[in-house]
Amino acid sequence: MKLSRTVSYALQATLQLARSDSVSPVPCSQLAAEGKMPERFLLQILRNLVAHGILESTRGVEGGYTLERAPEEISLLEVIEAIDGPLLANVPTGQGLPEESKDKLGQALGEVTAVARQGLEAVKLADLLPVAARKTRAGKRVLPSVGQSRKARRHLN
Repeated sequence: MKLSRTVSYALQATLQLARSDSVSPVPCSQLAAEGKMPERFLLQILRNLVAHGILESTRGVEGGYTLERAPEEISLLEVIEAIDGPLLANVPTGQGLPEESKDKLGQALGEVTAVARQGLEAVKLADLLPVAARKTRAGKRVLPSVGQSRKARRHLN
């Protein structure tokens, strides 16, 4: 499976936010600079992620982006579909393929797509974080609790 550059940037930015020690929003300019991504392009990507409920944006001088939910609640599938649209099985509509073959191909691609969707849904942002960023409450860094937004976690730090 090949990820588009746009999806790669979306994953990079969401993982940067998941690793961030900051409880305040992170500006797009900072995400772009740290991730070596084009800022204007990243801004469009971040807006898409906000529209799909993955990120939360805050306006103003102290504004920027935070994860809407805990990294354990955001799947790889959600990020991919927020950027590239639904992961669907596409059967070629070209001529020359018998109808029965098209049906069988459609069924096979549908099954493969269902397995891929299930696998991508199982991978959460937290699973993609480096081990050092996944310390427990006994350590220094605490990952957000499931069901807790970053706003609700601010008082913890």
